[in-house]
Order: sequence, then C-alpha cells, then structure tokens
Amino acid sequence: MAWKTVVDQPRVVDALKRAIDSQRVAHAYLFYGPDGTGKRAAALAFAQALQCAEGSSEPCERCESCRKVGALIHPDVHLLMPYPKDTDASDVAERIKRLAANPYAAVDFVRRPSLDDPSKTSNKQVMYHLQRINEELRRSMSYKPVEGRYKFVLIMDAHLMNARSANAFLKLLEEPGEQTVFVLTAPRVDQLLPTILSRCQRLRFDPLSADGLAEALENREEIDARKAQTYARMADGSYTRALDLLENEDLMIHREMVVDFMRYSFIRKTDKVADLVQEIQRLGRERVKGLLQLMLSWIRDLVLYKTLGADAPLVNVDQAEAIARFCSNVPDADLEAMTELVEDAIMLTERNVHLGLVLMSLATSLRKAMRGHHEGRLYVPLADPSAMVEA
Repeated sequence: MAWKTVVDQPRVVDALKRAIDSQRVAHAYLFYGPDGTGKRAAALAFAQALQCAEGSSEPCERCESCRKVGALIHPDVHLLMPYPKDTDASDVAERIKRLAANPYAAVDFVRRPSLDDPSKTSNKQVMYHLQRINEELRRSMSYKPVEGRYKFVLIMDAHLMNARSANAFLKLLEEPGEQTVFVLTAPRVDQLLPTILSRCQRLRFDPLSADGLAEALENREEIDARKAQTYARMADGSYTRALDLLENEDLMIHREMVVDFMRYSFIRKTDKVADLVQEIQRLGRERVKGLLQLMLSWIRDLVLYKTLGADAPLVNVDQAEAIARFCSNVPDADLEAMTELVEDAIMLTERNVHLGLVLMSLATSLRKAMRGHHEGRLYVPLADPSAMVEA
C-alpha cells in the first residue's frame, strides 16, 4: 500500500503521518468525501504504517507486517464492506483481492453488483446488519492483537449500517480496546448517527484535481498524456471513475453518438434520430444512463466555452474544435434548459420509463432548447396537467 498509492490528497496524508509520529493516533476516524477520492487507499496505507515493524509513519514495505497488510491478509487488519444477505463468501474474497491490488478499484456491491458485468444492476438491499456487527466486529475486537501493534478495522460505506447495527457499533466506539483503530468511510458526514460522529476524528477527502488524475493515469496506467487529460477531466474528481472510463472500450463511440444525437435533433432529422434511438436502446439501461452522463459533460463544456472561450477547462478537451463550432453555429441555445432536460432523462431512465419514449422526447425538447425556447422540463407529472408543454 504505502502512502504513494494515495492520489492527490497531501493534506490528509500529512495529517495521518503527524498522528503516527506524535503518537496521537485517535481510536476512530471518519474519512468522508466523494467516491474514488482515495478514502480506502489512505485507510490501507494508514494500516500499513501502524503495523510496520519499523514503527515510523513511513511503512518500509519490506517487513512481514507490511507485506501482509498489503495483501490484506494481516490477522489484525479487518476490512468490512456491506453486501446483500445471500452473498457468496467467494465473491467477497475476490473483491478484497482486487482491493488489495488496487484500492481505487470498483469493488463495492452498490455500484458493482457483478464484478464480471459492470453494466449489471441489482435491487438487492446492500447493508450492514446486526448479525455481522456482532460476529465480525464485536467478537474479534474483544481479543488482543495477534501479531500487530494495533487492531485495525476499515468499515467501508459505514453509512449503510441500519439503525440496529449502527447502535451496536456505537457500543464498540464507546468502550474501545487498547491499541484499536477504527476507520469509517462515507460520502457525507450527515449520513451517520451524530453519536458515532462525535466519537470520530474527521478527515475530508476533496475531489481530485484533473492534473492529479491525469498524472496518476499516465504513471500507473501508462497511457499517453492527451488521453490521460481527457479521461481525467471526464472522471469528475474520481480516480475510480477514471479507471471505469478507461476500461470502457465503447466510450469514444458513445461520445460520437452523443454528438450525432444532438446534431440530428437540432436539424430535425427525424429518421436519423429514430435510428439512433434504436441503437442507443440496445445498449441497456445502465449504459444509456452513462451515455446521458456523457451528454451532460458535453453541455457543461458548451457552458464553459461560451463563458470563457478558448481558455475554458473543458472535460472533453480533445473535442475542443467541435465544441467551438457548436457555440458558433447555435448561438441561441439555452444551455441551462438543455442541462435540465438531460438530468430529467437520467432520472426517468433510473425509474424504468420506456427508453425509446424518453430518448425521442429528449430529442424533441433539445431541438427547442437549442433554438432558444424551452422551459427545461422533459415531462410533467399527472398532478400538474396545466403545465403540459406541447411537443
């Protein structure tokens, strides 16, 4: 693990190193911030430093303890992730193995129900239940460390504890054993019980900078600088998302589909739009949602270019010429309405509305917005028929 695995979070790394060097390690920490910003990477590097035989804030990575923590097989380093009740133990083991290889890998059951198929979704409830807290935490925490200097526990996505499991965990925090360190991760502080928060030292993880992401992609994934910049800007501050985008071989094709969809919608090529909608539908609901996210990033670039010109920090940096042409050729476009329309389309896609209907309605509404007259609503709830917008 070591600190070098943590991308672009010097403030957090410095704080944890100081705690070790000053021997003022808290018994509980909350690492909070957006997904993919290094919470797990920092937690595992912290665990390695705490268990290292040399006893400094810089793990040697050579001793037996460092090697075991790096492989996530140290008997005094415990890792918990929430999962559905009927999950196979081999599935959890494979996720932990992948996490050891890359702490930024998408391994959680919420965003990746299936490791083999990234597009697969699931309606199974992902949560920590009382039985797991009692069996995997309370029992193991009652013993002294086996071979390490600390008993270290990483609780990923701690906000997914239900009320009973959260209260059971609270009892552990109220009476922590000696040399015990808990690290909880969550997107936001307001998603945990106030009583748990009050017992944790909080460390905020900010979205990663585009330059920091690009450098990591160049050095770790060995991709060229221009491609790294493109993926870094599209990742919106998340290295995990950058890796997902990098694995998506169809990404560039999908971006071309986004541009074609907007172009055909604007010039009212109904037959072309219909053909493209059929092609997009075949991608499946999750990939359609991803394509709509790409459309949002494109519209964001239009806003930036229209405001800042050629110096705008574009997401789709390799498409700067096409973005400039759009702003020149479609000067009256209502970009705010276009953004709201695509956000509505994403929401409807998540609610299992018929994809063809959503996409055809989006094309019609985008055409109006690009011509400067649309209120930005893709649909009107039945409770508000007076606000119906004519197609």
